[in-house]
Amino acid sequence: MAYRIRPDRPFTRELRKTAAGELERAIALITEQPEGLHEAIHQARRKLKRARALYRLVAADAKSFQKRENARLRDIAHALSLARDATALIETAAYLEDHALNAEEREALAHARTALTARRDAMAANETDLPQKAEAAVEACRKAVRALDELSFDDSRQTTAKRIAGGWRSNLSRGKDAVAACRTDAHEEVFHELRKCAQDYSMHLALLRDLWPSAMTAKLAEAKALVTVLGHEHDLALLVALLDREPDVLNGGAELAHLLGAVIRQQQALRREALEIAEHLFADPPKAEAGIIETLWLKAGR
Repeated sequence: MAYRIRPDRPFTRELRKTAAGELERAIALITEQPEGLHEAIHQARRKLKRARALYRLVAADAKSFQKRENARLRDIAHALSLARDATALIETAAYLEDHALNAEEREALAHARTALTARRDAMAANETDLPQKAEAAVEACRKAVRALDELSFDDSRQTTAKRIAGGWRSNLSRGKDAVAACRTDAHEEVFHELRKCAQDYSMHLALLRDLWPSAMTAKLAEAKALVTVLGHEHDLALLVALLDREPDVLNGGAELAHLLGAVIRQQQALRREALEIAEHLFADPPKAEAGIIETLWLKAGR
């Protein structure tokens, strides 16, 4: 039940097994909570992202299924996001502390982290329905597993190769468009779109790593590095948005000025680093790389 699709086995069966594996692991995490409920939710949401990426790879041949199940899994993750998003802001403040320019800035960021921790704890105390949300998420995941029974493809080697190549080309095209947009537009949404493309690319590389293990592993490391950098950038944008919505979270004045200064400085550095990685990661023409994937699938399927 590993997150991979083997080219020497029937595609429909492989896809169902792989998607069900991620969904069942999400169910187990939320149900068993080996490291507590909040960490279980965090890990389960990652499993849901993997399933959604898998569905996007085959979206052209399963449009209604992909649209419906993507919405289902997105809604599950959103319902469980409140406490986790608040925790991510604390981690962002700690990240900024590690990049502080001086002791005064570091002290201001430490105070911000304390304030954000208090905010998270208050939210967690007020979110009394989280266990019920978790139960609803488990049931929704079980429905998502059952929905896989209706998913069926033409498993012929040629058709499957074209299907996968089409999904691969689509995501790479989105990635190249996102890189171009990030060069000219500093809005957070264009960098968020690039992050989503990089996440999908990393998951697709993991899914098909058996086609060319050495090349896929190298590409996967690069894609994960981009996801990490853009993850920090996205969290900084969320922190700024929070301060706009809830200015009373911090004391204002010099402390707020230090925080915003650190955010802007680090965000600019992260965006430069992200574009450098992304321009290399998405350098090849989507059609050419998709053609390579199609050829590799055909050869491996023999």
